[in-house]
Amino acid sequence: MKPRSARAASSQRISRKEETISGWLFCLPMIVILGVFLFIPIVMALWVSFSNWTGRGTPFGSNVQFIGLKNYTDVLVKPGLAQSDFGTAIRNNLWYTLLVIPLQTLLSLLLAVMLNRKILKARGFFRTVFYFPSVTSSVAITVLWLFLFNASGTINAVLGWFGINGPNWFNEPTGIIHILLSAFGVDAGPAALTEHSFLGVSLWDWLSGPSVAMFAIILMVVFTTSGTYMLMFIAALQSIGEATEEAAIMDGATSWQRLWKVTVPQLKPTIFTVVTLGIIGTWQVFDQIYTGTQGGPAKTTLTPAYLSYSAAFNSQEWGRGAAISFVLFLIIIVMTWMQRQLMKDKKMSRRRQADYAAMKAEARAMSKDEIMSLGRPSANKPSGGAARASVTEAVATRKGA
Repeated sequence: MKPRSARAASSQRISRKEETISGWLFCLPMIVILGVFLFIPIVMALWVSFSNWTGRGTPFGSNVQFIGLKNYTDVLVKPGLAQSDFGTAIRNNLWYTLLVIPLQTLLSLLLAVMLNRKILKARGFFRTVFYFPSVTSSVAITVLWLFLFNASGTINAVLGWFGINGPNWFNEPTGIIHILLSAFGVDAGPAALTEHSFLGVSLWDWLSGPSVAMFAIILMVVFTTSGTYMLMFIAALQSIGEATEEAAIMDGATSWQRLWKVTVPQLKPTIFTVVTLGIIGTWQVFDQIYTGTQGGPAKTTLTPAYLSYSAAFNSQEWGRGAAISFVLFLIIIVMTWMQRQLMKDKKMSRRRQADYAAMKAEARAMSKDEIMSLGRPSANKPSGGAARASVTEAVATRKGA
């Protein structure tokens, strides 16, 4: 007969095995759905990017040939219309990303901080108002934006009250930076920028900034996405609690110092999530372009996502469209990795780690009376940073004793 401990261990192993099998059985339907509707289409699209499939029949038919990296070289290496269109799309989307992500992150954070204050009345109403554009159809908002930013629309009418002649927003292809330079008499770039190009686009055009039409789309996207990220920041702010802010108030920190020195560092995981979602969303922008400008004027609102759609469905270049989508996927991965490296916590040196560990050990070794004596009010008691320095001095004195 087996001892009781052996029988218990055996039954525990059987129980864990049954739990593992049950877990896999519960996950199996979702695994099948993801495999059929996600993994298999990705594999098919990857094959299409290396083939000359014309969109007729199955991509795995005998009439479909493997052509290697031709679709990729057409947009990345080979000079021509395909490369220049891809370079223009990357330039437009890069400026779009560099402006949208900071604007929507800062705006959503400021809205969250304001709407998280207990002294604000009707907080639920304002949260609903700011979040409402995020759940509204992007097509409907794009149509509304076309009316607002029309040459004779509301925005130009308001600008006219201040004596400003507003532009024809969605029909102006000039870059904002070029417009600013032209105000100072710079209408053409130097030869070093105009004679050299990257992806079929001159360096002078790379530095043109977003066009006026793209800038109008940027304002629209910031308006529609800030509400979602605002709720994420509100949830993070509520999880922080009030003890940390009260301690900062006791130290004499101003509201601005509490925001940027205390609150924002604790929101780092949420900021990382918001920026990551922003990178993915900005490089996949399609609805606003398809509904509003379709890449115009003069291809200054053309994006890689819309170019992939146009190459596949309009030009019947299915392999090229698939290749553009996978290049776009790599760009998203690289940018996400870059921002992860930038936001990663810096490692402390070994010397600082040793000093910090020694200080913690000494602080834990202090008696209760010594700790309470630091907190007793007195006429000569320092405040703020001086109070923290007194704690450090007390630990150092004890260590020397």
